[in-house]
Amino acid sequence: MRLSATALRCELSQRNLALAQAVPHEYTPGAVPSVVYQPFDGAHGNFLPAVYRRICASSDWSRRLKKCYTASRRLALSADHIRRELDCANSSDALLMNVFCYPGVTCRKQVCALLGIRPGSRPQFGMKPGIPLVSGRADRTEIDMALGHLFVEAKLTEGGFQSARSDLVLRYSDVNAVFNLDALPSSAGLVEGYQLVRGVLAAHHCGTSYLVLCDGRRSDLIEACYRVFVAVRSCELRSRVGLLTWQELSSALPSTLQRFLVSKYGICGSPNTR
Repeated sequence: MRLSATALRCELSQRNLALAQAVPHEYTPGAVPSVVYQPFDGAHGNFLPAVYRRICASSDWSRRLKKCYTASRRLALSADHIRRELDCANSSDALLMNVFCYPGVTCRKQVCALLGIRPGSRPQFGMKPGIPLVSGRADRTEIDMALGHLFVEAKLTEGGFQSARSDLVLRYSDVNAVFNLDALPSSAGLVEGYQLVRGVLAAHHCGTSYLVLCDGRRSDLIEACYRVFVAVRSCELRSRVGLLTWQELSSALPSTLQRFLVSKYGICGSPNTR
C-alpha cells in the first residue's frame, strides 16, 4: 500500500483517537486531528510502559522528552501545561524511542544483523556531530539517533526531507568531494533532500554509517532517498548509507513490540524479513 503524508496522518489519527480514550489526551482541531497524549501517574499514552519507565530513569534519554512541540499553539488552553513533540501520536522521534528504548532490543541478534551494529549498543538521541563548513565553523545539525557507528534519521508522517538554496548546500566544506552536485535532485532552483545531504555529510565527517528509517507505505520518501544517495561519489561511502522500513525492522523485534506497532501505527512486519 502506498500512502501520502496526509493519508498516513489520517490513519494514525483514526487509530490513536480510539486508543487514547483510556488515557489523558487532547487533539488538534481540523479535518485530520493529531492526538497529543499527556503524562499521567508515571505513564504516558504515547509510549509502551516499559519504554517510558526506562526513558524517565535515564537522564540523557529523558531530555529528549522536552523537545518543543511547534503545533502546540493550535491547541486550546495551551497555557495550562507544556506540550512536547514526543507527546504527539505522529512523532517519528517517539516511534524511534519506543523501538530502541525497549528492553533488550539492541541485544537481539536479528536487530544487530539488520542494522550492522554491535550487540548492546546504547542509543544517543539528538546528537550533533558538527559538520564542517567552508567558514571554518561547524553546522549543529541534529541526528535523530546515534547507535554505535550508525547515524539514524527517522521519518513517519513528515512531508519530506526539506529543500534548500544551493548556496546553503555549498556552505559545507566537503560537499563537492562527497556529492556529484549536478546529480542531486533539484526543483525551482532548490536542492531537494537537504536533510539527507547533511546526514550523508555527517557520516562522511565522522566515519559512520547513515540509515533512514521510514514507513514502507511512504514510497515518496523512499524514492527521495535514492535520488540523493545515487549522487554520492564514493562507492565506499555509498555502501555506508541506506534505507530501512519500519516494517522490515518490525519483523526482527519482540512480539510485544510488534503488536504495539501494529495497533498504534499500522506497521506490520515485512514477510520478506521474517
